[in-house]
Amino acid sequence: MSEIKKVVLAYSGGLDTAVILRWLQETYGCEVVTFTADIGQGEEVEPARAKAEALGVKEIYVEDLCEAFVRDYVFPMFRANTIYEGEYLLGTSIARPLIAKRLVEIATETGADAISHGATGKGNDQVRFELGAYALKPDIHVIAPWREWDLNSRAKLLAYAEQHGIPIEKKRGTKSPYSMDANLLHISYEGGCLEDPWCEPEQDMWRWSVAPEQAPDQPVYIELSYANGDITAVNGEAMSPAIVLATLNQLGGQNGIGRLDIVENRYVGMKSRGCYETPGGTIMLKAHRALESITLDREVAHLKDELMPRYASLIYNGYWWSPEREMLQNMIDMSQAVVNGEVRLKLYKGNVQVVGRKSDDNSLFDADIATFEDDKGKYDQKDAAGFIKLNALRLRIAARLKK
Repeated sequence: MSEIKKVVLAYSGGLDTAVILRWLQETYGCEVVTFTADIGQGEEVEPARAKAEALGVKEIYVEDLCEAFVRDYVFPMFRANTIYEGEYLLGTSIARPLIAKRLVEIATETGADAISHGATGKGNDQVRFELGAYALKPDIHVIAPWREWDLNSRAKLLAYAEQHGIPIEKKRGTKSPYSMDANLLHISYEGGCLEDPWCEPEQDMWRWSVAPEQAPDQPVYIELSYANGDITAVNGEAMSPAIVLATLNQLGGQNGIGRLDIVENRYVGMKSRGCYETPGGTIMLKAHRALESITLDREVAHLKDELMPRYASLIYNGYWWSPEREMLQNMIDMSQAVVNGEVRLKLYKGNVQVVGRKSDDNSLFDADIATFEDDKGKYDQKDAAGFIKLNALRLRIAARLKK
């Protein structure tokens, strides 16, 4: 411990990280640098600065990373149509590589010996933060208090805070029974009654979306413009990546889109039940696949689909900064050079329906060939006979042997 002189802490200003801050100062006798990231969690992050100052912190980083988050992490992930275990859009997972990157960058800038985080020893986040940190700064020391201390309950944390003079805000009203994590891509809910996978989520739990049955009775139509696989405009209005996602979150939430209730397999080995709201991401996934359907070669599209589960697992398990993820990303990004055009969608009571897609320069859809009417000689139907016989050859040989 005597070797640790300075630590960079991922700091939210809440109870857990406030206790961690003081615990680091006392246990390691070190200076603490705090880093607070705004990635669209919907809460003001600037108050964290005053809270850190009150606890004696001299070097405080409070940063707006919303654009970097969507541009450099969310958009690249959606180019791959990424979903984990068939449903989860990886809202928490994709935020961790960015936070890990800034932690080690700040450690380098400030000459810190270590970084620290507030992830518990049961979850995936400890793995994501630390794999990212080691990949970017191999010799960094990581301090994970939840794996070292005995403050394993909220009551013990509050007692520690009171004993050490840590100010804790007393919010009015009842505290949410759920453990929540939010950023521009999603908000997650765990704990409380959700620990019983048979228990239906309470309706007042949801924060971002109306219930589908309470959504407007009239559908909403939107058009998304794409360049190289990324959305550049909504309804003809050019927008930055973060504004695109915020806009789609609002539109999707208003129409009851993006709710999810799943039991997932954590990397540490346990099954965990969680609920998620990802309205903008749900729209993005549907629209991107629609545009790829007319712009990607069949075998390229199928190969992407085969590789996607591996890519999704890499992100979920914390391997964003691994060479295999970077290799897959290069391949995926190469495929997106032709994913340019527009997609029209209908949003209605929890559903996202594609009602139009076009690409003036990259569409592989040839109406003259696909038509049920006169194809103007572009497709000779007699050719299909030989195609079928050649593909049936091995089946016919095997059938004769069986006889």
